[in-house]
Amino acid sequence: MTNSLDFSNNHYPTEWLNSVYSTNHSLFIPLSENPLFEAESLRTFFFPSAGVLYCQHPSERRKALNKAAGKLEASRLPGFEHVISYLHNKYRSNHSISSISHTAGTLHSFLLFFNELGRNHIEQISRKDIAQYVDREQERGLKVNSVRQHLHTLYGFVNYLVRSDILPADILHKKIRLRLPEILPKAIPAEDVDKILQAVTHTRDRAIILMLLHTGMRIGELLNLRLPNIVQSERKILLYVGVKNLHGRIVYYSNTAEKALKAWLSNRDPVNEYLFYGYKGRSLSYAGARKMMKGVIRRAGLEHKGYCLHSLRHTYATNMLNAGLRLEVLQQLLGHLNIDMTLRYARISNLTQEESYFKAMAVIEQGGRHEYDRVNPELQAVFEEKKFLSSDS
Repeated sequence: MTNSLDFSNNHYPTEWLNSVYSTNHSLFIPLSENPLFEAESLRTFFFPSAGVLYCQHPSERRKALNKAAGKLEASRLPGFEHVISYLHNKYRSNHSISSISHTAGTLHSFLLFFNELGRNHIEQISRKDIAQYVDREQERGLKVNSVRQHLHTLYGFVNYLVRSDILPADILHKKIRLRLPEILPKAIPAEDVDKILQAVTHTRDRAIILMLLHTGMRIGELLNLRLPNIVQSERKILLYVGVKNLHGRIVYYSNTAEKALKAWLSNRDPVNEYLFYGYKGRSLSYAGARKMMKGVIRRAGLEHKGYCLHSLRHTYATNMLNAGLRLEVLQQLLGHLNIDMTLRYARISNLTQEESYFKAMAVIEQGGRHEYDRVNPELQAVFEEKKFLSSDS
């Protein structure tokens, strides 16, 4: 049984035509005789509440919103109007097309399930309904990550209903949580990194791989980079808005990455908006970058090891931590709000643990005091730059 609709196609809906007010009267506007009418009356007439679209060429985000809202309205499911209002809030908050479409699909699926339970009013949602929905999603055979994402989306909507005084606040007490399996990140050992770099055949691809490997950026952050984001004289990159946590930060790149970047800058089209682009100057998508990485891994003979683009971020985190970088600094560089996530990304090797222990114990046994380490200047510098970046964005 399929309980969700496909909201991913982006075309401008035609359903709105049925609700547009029509009349047999002709409209004649003598613009040349009344300049004030030209400004104010046209603005009023073409405002959406007048039944006429203000924008003849809506953006792709607006198309996705309109299509999702149209399908929800056509469903007449209990609470559809609140979902539409919630989607409009996400649109105004500048959420992406995929975010709007995913939210619409997930909440439509929940409303269908809610309706099947015999509920007729959105005010009847209870914690038990949410639990049963989670059970149903798991019974459908979805992976725990997918079910967890659907639950997160549903709770976002429930929180909106609470703020709107439609649901009581106690429904958010003791939220249902799904435990994720502990998956150790797959960092790439040095010998395999060498094989990957030897298999790269294009200056752009080498720059992409080394920038990911030596900055710890997410692939989405890298693909959105523009030249003004890079301070080449200081080998640092300004990320004004993070992909996941919506916080700005600064990352740095190595001498090796700098050489690869300069080689690409000498070949790229200087007119192109993005630092990295794809075929015929078009923006490079995640799918395109993933295909590139798969090709490099195949040529390196490492297909069986399961490496991917995200493995480069894991490798960066693990290497930096094992090289002695403080965990708090690494947390800032990776853009993690929670240090537990940093620990999942970066695993300290046994050798590093051993060396760190005996070094610290030697200081303790000698009666040494290291108050200096309580305020680490390197960490403090990262915090200060992060504050500056946040205020600037």
